[in-house]
Amino acid sequence: MAFTEFDNMPQSVSLNRRSLLRGTAFLSASAALAGMPMGRAAFAKMDGTIWKSVTAAVNEYVDEGKVANMVATLGWGQDDYELINRGTLQLGGMKQADGDTLYRIYSMTKPITGIATMILIDDGKLTLDTPLADILPAFANMKVQKEYDGAITEDNLEPAVRPITIRHLLTHTAGLGYNIVQKGPIQKAYNDAELSPGQVSRMKIPGVSDQTTIKGLAAFADKLAEMPLVYQPGTTWSYSVSLDLMGRVIEVVSGMPFDQFLSKHLFEPCGMDSTYFQVPQAQVARFATNYGILGGNLLPLDPAAASIYLDEPAFPFGGAGLVCSPNDYDKFQRMLVGLGEIDGNRVMSERAVRVGTSNMLPETAITKGTWVEGQLFGAGGRVTGTAFGWGGAAGTAAFADIKSGLRAAMFTQYMPSTEYSIQQDFPKLVLKDLAAMPTAPVKEAAEAAAELVDG
Repeated sequence: MAFTEFDNMPQSVSLNRRSLLRGTAFLSASAALAGMPMGRAAFAKMDGTIWKSVTAAVNEYVDEGKVANMVATLGWGQDDYELINRGTLQLGGMKQADGDTLYRIYSMTKPITGIATMILIDDGKLTLDTPLADILPAFANMKVQKEYDGAITEDNLEPAVRPITIRHLLTHTAGLGYNIVQKGPIQKAYNDAELSPGQVSRMKIPGVSDQTTIKGLAAFADKLAEMPLVYQPGTTWSYSVSLDLMGRVIEVVSGMPFDQFLSKHLFEPCGMDSTYFQVPQAQVARFATNYGILGGNLLPLDPAAASIYLDEPAFPFGGAGLVCSPNDYDKFQRMLVGLGEIDGNRVMSERAVRVGTSNMLPETAITKGTWVEGQLFGAGGRVTGTAFGWGGAAGTAAFADIKSGLRAAMFTQYMPSTEYSIQQDFPKLVLKDLAAMPTAPVKEAAEAAAELVDG
């Protein structure tokens, strides 16, 4: 009932905070998965690994010392995934990385927050087009910069022509800024207001981990409402703090703290018992160290034993705050390809999953010149065909194809993610392996993907 209104819905880098925290685009190659007519049954009788290209890449990155470890999980439907893993949790360490290792997933938190929002829509407590100001009145009369990243002065501000909606927040079309994206006066204003919803290290590294964050989601939302928008709402895809703000929306609408809502309505029903905003001290032995790459060398940016993720965060960052095991993220993906169900538990409706993983961009929004040019966007993640997912600032990547049931994710820990190509290469490697499988439709899908990649 909550979805009836959507039936006609349109379908070598310097080491700094901006390059560290922005998640890169990686899903263009996965578009070919759309229309794949088969599921896991086509591969049930195959012996040995069917992911030879993925395995070779994992081995290469670790053996050549590019990363300390790398883990990939690949599965179909509700079947167990195949684990491809190599390396240790720290350089020179003894403990092998595997499906239980804890990784900083950064912006791969965004699809989780987006899908959590769909649960509230599923329950009729929100709609995609509910005005944000109906929930947070401070956002009722927003001003917008006339010149992008220009001066914050009255002559460079104009009233918003339309209200920000939940759809806008989920699809990065609200016009909100991001201190890792914006430049000039608006970036300074975000930093001065402590609107920095992310963390890297306890070490105070200039330009990387020297920003402070305002305490509490309510304070974050109130201060954010005082900032001018960088675009008119609903007009342009622009990576932003909107999924962090969704955390405040979720707690106001649900009547419970955001992190508790995630635990009760998503993590516990999915069996995700290793997903944290704050890593418990008892779990440090499973936690991988995060490395910064400088001059081709790996430097311990956030050692596991002294990680900033052992501290209580300023608030639960819905845009980039989670630490998660490959096992847990695969459960999230398994629930998605299960159309809202996992291990006999109904987490959300099939309709909620289908809407959340499909194109939700407003008809008025453009993507030309952005990271997602020529592609679509759903509830916190990129949409290519029937594949849905996103990447993380420490090199992680994941996508799930709703139609075929394919689940794919890759985990490692290095920053900035743009230093290596593995994040962008991962779906291409998956598709290369699909092309080698003795099933004609898979070959056709991989050939179509090759055209998209080359184009």
